[in-house]
Amino acid sequence: MREFFKVLKFPTLLLLLFVTLNTCKEKQKESFVNLNSIEKIQKRGTLIAVMDYNSTNYFIYRGEPMGYQYELLQLLADHLGVKLEVKVENDIDRNFEMLQNGECDIIGINLTVTKERSKLIDFTYPHSQTRQVLVQRKPENWKKLSNGKLEEELLRNQLDLAGKVIYVQKGSSHAQRMYNLSDEIGDSINLIEQTDKEVEELIELVANGEIEYTVADENVAMVNQIYYPILDVKTAVSFPQNLAWGIRKGDELLKKEIDAWLKDFKKSSKYALIYSKYFKNPRSVRIVESDFYAITSGKVSNYDDYIKKYSKDIDWDWRLLASLIYQESRFKPNVKSWAGAFGLMQLMPTTARRFGVNRNSPPEKHIKAGVDFIKWLDKRFENRGITDEEEKVKFVLASYNVGLGHILDARRLAEKEGKDPDVWEKNVDEYILKKSNPKYYKDPIVKYGYCRGSETYNYVYQILDRYEHYKNIIPET
Repeated sequence: MREFFKVLKFPTLLLLLFVTLNTCKEKQKESFVNLNSIEKIQKRGTLIAVMDYNSTNYFIYRGEPMGYQYELLQLLADHLGVKLEVKVENDIDRNFEMLQNGECDIIGINLTVTKERSKLIDFTYPHSQTRQVLVQRKPENWKKLSNGKLEEELLRNQLDLAGKVIYVQKGSSHAQRMYNLSDEIGDSINLIEQTDKEVEELIELVANGEIEYTVADENVAMVNQIYYPILDVKTAVSFPQNLAWGIRKGDELLKKEIDAWLKDFKKSSKYALIYSKYFKNPRSVRIVESDFYAITSGKVSNYDDYIKKYSKDIDWDWRLLASLIYQESRFKPNVKSWAGAFGLMQLMPTTARRFGVNRNSPPEKHIKAGVDFIKWLDKRFENRGITDEEEKVKFVLASYNVGLGHILDARRLAEKEGKDPDVWEKNVDEYILKKSNPKYYKDPIVKYGYCRGSETYNYVYQILDRYEHYKNIIPET
C-alpha cells in the first residue's frame, strides 16, 4: 500500500481521497433515502401531518387543540410510538406539494378518493364516507312556508344547476365533480374556483347571502347547517364517496401499517364516539359561537389581554405563556392543587407570598406574579451560561413545574455522564427522568433527592406542543 501511494502524485492523491469521501457521503445519503417512511418517522420521532383548520378537522377551543382529523392522527401517532407534528395549510394544491417535497408524511384532511388523485398519491383505507351536496340558502321567510312551498323555492334536480354560478375551493374534489356534472347535463355550470377560501368559508358566504351556491361534503355541510339554520344541504350532487388520507406514491409499508390500524380502529366504540362528537353533536354550535373558538375569535381565554401585557416583561410570545397557564389551571382562577398551589399560575403559597399575591388576589395580579417568578428563573439560567433563548425556555418551564433545585441536579448528572448540561432535549431531560431511580438520586452530586421526573418531562413537552398548535391557528397579536 505504501508503494501505491508513493507512485501517486499529490494532486492525484487528493482527488482519490475526495472521491472516496464523497462516495461515503452518497452512500450515507442513499441509505437514509432508502429507509421506508415508518423507519424515517420513528427515527425522527414525529409523524408530520399537514391539515386544514375549520370547525371539524382542527381548531382550538378553550385553549385545547381539537378536531376530528386531529384526534384520529394523534391516535395514529400514538400507535406508531411517535409524537404528532401538525402543519397547517388550507390550500389543497399546496398540501400535495408538501407531501411530494417531503415536508410532511401524510395529508390529514377529508380527501375524496378519485382516479385523478390516485395518479399523484396513494390513499389510505377510508377513514369515513360521505357524498357531495349543494349548499344553498333558504328564502328569508322559510319558517312560514309549507314544506311543499319551500321545496319549490329550492334546487333539487342536478339538471337545474345549468347556468348557475357555483363557488368552490380550488383543487378540491368538489370542483372536479362540478366539471364532470357540467359535461353530464350538457350545459355549462359557471364555476368559480377560490384559491383564498376553504369550504367552510364558502358555506358562510352562502349563509350570509354573499354568494348563492357552493358544494361541500355532506357531513361538513350538516355540521354547518347547525350553525346556520337558513342553509339547505339536502340536494346531493354525487354518489357516496370514500374520504381518506394521502401518502406518497409507492409508500407501501406506511400504507399497510395505517390501513391495518384504521380497519381495526374503525370497528371500535372510540371511533364512533369521535365521529359523533364532531359530526352528530348538536352542541357543537356552542363551540363555534363561543368567544373561545379561536379560529373566529383569536382568543384563548378571558385573560388574553393580561397575558399579552405581561408576556412582554419576559419577552415571550403571549401564546407560549397562555399554554403554560392552560397547563397549570385550564384558565380557572379558583382552582387549587392537592399540593396547595393555587390560582391561574398555580403558585405555591411561599412563592405566591414572595411575589405579592394570595388566594384573594385578582387574576391580573396572579399572572403578573407568575411572570415575575418566570423572570426570576430565567435570570438563574442566564447566570449559569444558558444563553440560547429556546433552550432557556425549556429549562425555565421545567423549573416552574418541579423547582430549580431538581433541574440543577439533572444538569449536574448530565454533565457527569458526558451530556450537554445546556441542552434540554436528549440531554438534561433524560436525567430529570432518571431522578426517580435510586442510582441517580442518591449520587453524591445530587442535592435535592428524589424527583418524579416523568411529570416534568411531559409538562415541558405538552406546553411546547400546545404552543405549536396555538401558533398554527391564533394570530400573534
